[in-house]
Amino acid sequence: MLGLAPFQPLSDPQETPTPQVKANSCWSGPALILGLCLPQVVKMTSSDQERAQFLFVKALASRGRLEAVTQQMGYHPQYLDSFLKMQHYLLHMDGPLPFACRHYIAIMAAARHQCWYLVNLHMLQFLRVGGDPQWLRGLDFMPPKLRNLNEINKILAHRPWLISKEHIEKLLKISEQSWSLAELVHAVVLVAHYHALASFVFGCGCEQEWLDGRSILKSTLPGNQCFCESASGNSCNLELLRINRKRSLDSCVELESLRERIQRIHLETEGREETRPPQDREEGNPKGQAGDLPGEGGLFFPSDFDGEIVRATDLSCYVQDPDFGYQDFARRDEDQTQLFRVQDYSWEDHGFSLVNRLYSDVGHLLDEKFRTVDGLQSNAMAKRQGCESSVFKRGIWNYIHCMFGIRYDDYDYAEVNHFLERMLKVYIKTVTCYPEKTSPEMFRRFWKQFKHSEKVHVNLLILEARMQAELLYALRAITQYMIS
Repeated sequence: MLGLAPFQPLSDPQETPTPQVKANSCWSGPALILGLCLPQVVKMTSSDQERAQFLFVKALASRGRLEAVTQQMGYHPQYLDSFLKMQHYLLHMDGPLPFACRHYIAIMAAARHQCWYLVNLHMLQFLRVGGDPQWLRGLDFMPPKLRNLNEINKILAHRPWLISKEHIEKLLKISEQSWSLAELVHAVVLVAHYHALASFVFGCGCEQEWLDGRSILKSTLPGNQCFCESASGNSCNLELLRINRKRSLDSCVELESLRERIQRIHLETEGREETRPPQDREEGNPKGQAGDLPGEGGLFFPSDFDGEIVRATDLSCYVQDPDFGYQDFARRDEDQTQLFRVQDYSWEDHGFSLVNRLYSDVGHLLDEKFRTVDGLQSNAMAKRQGCESSVFKRGIWNYIHCMFGIRYDDYDYAEVNHFLERMLKVYIKTVTCYPEKTSPEMFRRFWKQFKHSEKVHVNLLILEARMQAELLYALRAITQYMIS
């Protein structure tokens, strides 16, 4: 299965000591992950340690993997809990959109920022829930209804201030390919979630670690491993670990079935290709695309599924208008749009109720996530910047919203320049607006005075501020359509 091994953070040496692990010891495999990800990495209270360890074991039990994103967020267990609940609801609980469509929308959103980590993760999930492998050949092979979402995906990813009620009306107009309001809200939340999550993936180095090939966790678990203790010496939930062993075995069976399914499609499409006249085969691939099987063109499905590797080799097939990117809002044509004033349309007073009305309960989960990240402690981090914790966090949040044209009338924007040093602002802008340009070197260079857990904290602020900015623009456009 596509499991992700422990992401080794780019942190200070004193914060993350390198443990010595003997071969065949009880601290190998997932048990090692639980040990390395928490106590030695960052100082936590015992309750925080237990909470994070429980969430890690639960993630292993339910998914058969411990993803790098989960490990990074484990520095802040309270946030990780709210994040996992919201993401699980979006992808796996009852909702307006079919399960396969949810994962495909995640692929479309992550591809806008060339995020291989998220694209490949959801390619696999797409196939697991019964998605058509032909869709993975690119936008030209997906249903028109989903393809019509591409314009909103593109705009929200790079210039959300351009979205208008006309874009909403185009999707909702009565036709065979029309969206319902509930479906559209579900899709918009997914798109915003995965754009923002791509920023987090790049900002914390998960993408580079995955591309370097150091993030494959074998799905088979040796029988002599010990799963009884965590690094802090507390007992883990044996029942969850028993389920995890079973889930790992089930995953092996599931992957074998998936492999056979892909091979069967391969043989069937090869057979169809052989029966077609040569001239028809050429006409059937006007753009120089590969044949009808999903292993050619933009994707490959290797025969060895030990690591559950299903990789995209070219993300351009999921991206329309690749040259469309972020443009500084401050340098835009003044006639193009106006400032978005939070006093006129806010999450608390408008967005929350609209989302909850059209997509039950997700508004509460989103609101919990926004409030949780705002409540995370950052006293030491703020002290280094010479200000109060709330002032520092609000400066980051409002700076990110400002880059998307969102303004707060009650905020003095001179504080941004006063409390956020220039190199920090450069990093925040890169991760927010051009996450694919973020490199580990930037991470190290701009953040020397921060501990790794503090760097994760700021990346969480980036994730949530960006997501809320996209949601505000999209939900305002939906509101304008509804009252027009």
